[in-house]
Amino acid sequence: MSQAVPPTEPKPVKPGESWETYKRLLAYVKPFWLAFSLAVVGNIIYAAASTGMAAAMEYVIAAIENPTEQNRILLTALIIGMFTFRGIGTFLSQYFISYVGRQVINSLRTDVFNRLMTLPSRYFDENAAGRLVSKLTFNVEQVAEATTNAVTITLREGLTIVGLLSFMLYTNWKLTLIFLAVGPLIGAVVSYASKRFRKISQRIQGSMGDITHVASESITGYRVVRTFGGVEYEQQRFQKVNDRNLKQSLKMASTQAISVPVIQTLVAVAIAALVWTMLSPEIRGEMSTGQLVAFITAATTMAKPIRQVTSVHAQIQKGVAAAYDVFETIDEAPEQDPGTFAPERVEGNIEFDDMSFRYRDQLDNVLEGISVDIPAGQSVALVGRSGSGKSTLVSLLPRFYEYTGGDIRIDGHSLKDFSLKALRSQIALVTQNVVLFNDSIAANIAYGALRDCSREEIREAAAKAHALEFIDRMPEGLDTMIGDNGVMLSGGQRQRLAIARALLKDAPILILDEATSALDTESERHIQKALETVIQGRTTLVIAHRLSTIESADRILVMDNGRIVESGRHEELLAKKGAYAQLHQMQFSEHS
Repeated sequence: MSQAVPPTEPKPVKPGESWETYKRLLAYVKPFWLAFSLAVVGNIIYAAASTGMAAAMEYVIAAIENPTEQNRILLTALIIGMFTFRGIGTFLSQYFISYVGRQVINSLRTDVFNRLMTLPSRYFDENAAGRLVSKLTFNVEQVAEATTNAVTITLREGLTIVGLLSFMLYTNWKLTLIFLAVGPLIGAVVSYASKRFRKISQRIQGSMGDITHVASESITGYRVVRTFGGVEYEQQRFQKVNDRNLKQSLKMASTQAISVPVIQTLVAVAIAALVWTMLSPEIRGEMSTGQLVAFITAATTMAKPIRQVTSVHAQIQKGVAAAYDVFETIDEAPEQDPGTFAPERVEGNIEFDDMSFRYRDQLDNVLEGISVDIPAGQSVALVGRSGSGKSTLVSLLPRFYEYTGGDIRIDGHSLKDFSLKALRSQIALVTQNVVLFNDSIAANIAYGALRDCSREEIREAAAKAHALEFIDRMPEGLDTMIGDNGVMLSGGQRQRLAIARALLKDAPILILDEATSALDTESERHIQKALETVIQGRTTLVIAHRLSTIESADRILVMDNGRIVESGRHEELLAKKGAYAQLHQMQFSEHS
């Protein structure tokens, strides 16, 4: 939270890619073709009614010139009929296109979320959570504009333009050609506006990602912000990204505000040229006054649909830019899972064979030449200075990252032979940064694949983790809601729930990454006793900062700069007077 977020610019969408993206978006419409067809029928009805209204002007003039009783009834029925007909078309087009649009959004959101759930750890390392949430909410919502309002207006007003033009050509093709002469100019204005809309839309989406990122960081870390006097800094940081969003939004508004009146003016010039020309007898021909008025009405009626069709380009370009960004996430390669080995339960023999690892795009190895055999059921503690590679080492076991050299084997089988689901089902994990969900205590302990565990099994796991002593004091016991990430609980209580979750899983391999760090001395003593029971019969890897908590481990591995520099039991390592003895001496002198 100490560094400002750099503005993120989405990759520019080229015109060819824009069409490909829109085609791909329309593929989401395919399952709802019936509803879409009804929307198209509604738009045809609306367009036919609008054209009919212009054409009816001929009969209106005739009725005014010859006001018989029959003409009065016919004209009244015509007006009511036309508006009713158009109303039916409006309902069909708006409801069914909205139905299709929301279904598309639902499918897109599901696809994006499902893909996020399968992406490798590095993707989340490289993309801030706030920006991913923005992509899932704001960007996908922008696609709704392209698939609902934009499609409705394009179809409805586009068909209206076609209908009116057809009527004008039928009435007098010479006058119609004069009106159409301004078409290329309108096309040029629309083309320029479209490119600008597309570019600005991408910037708006990038700035919205920044807004959600900064806001989520500041809200989540509000205690640190206030304690360290960061309120003003966070306000300035938010103001900066918010102003950037405002600037891009105003650019979008100004482009739209300029393009629409320019197009309207061009249409007005065409209508004026039409009126001037139609006064010429050779052009007017045999047209009656009624036909002339109907023709002018059709030409002027076309101004509104032309304006709407051109202004909707902003929505379409916003939707296309958002869809392009969303599809980029959907197209991200998921975790590689070529393995097929899926044992029901492994024994827990772990072997690191000259294993090395480096993060992507880094030249130097973070871990180098790690070779160690851990027999099933043995408890192994990893100690060393911060940054020595302890957490990285244990994160390779569930394959959150792929090792880049050597091999890691469980029961003689390479990790890469296991399917990810089967591998991870063999491992229980408790980390220093406990993750809890806004749900009941019971649901947090029996999470995911454990959700079918009985109430008795949940209570037993909680008891072993010494969590029942505070759970039973809660107003609703195991059914108590604990708030976002367990905000209603203390650090020690949260940690004990995470341990209870690991206990309930009953996996043959247990990873404890600073699992007792958030506990007070009394709680830690309880947990230590519980863990001594728990690790029986399990292969346990323990990362601990406080050496007093791992003195009883079967073996201690001392790490430094990504290598194992010492290995042995507590007493043996102290007798060596090496790296472990130095760490122990430092901690002993700190506490004395």
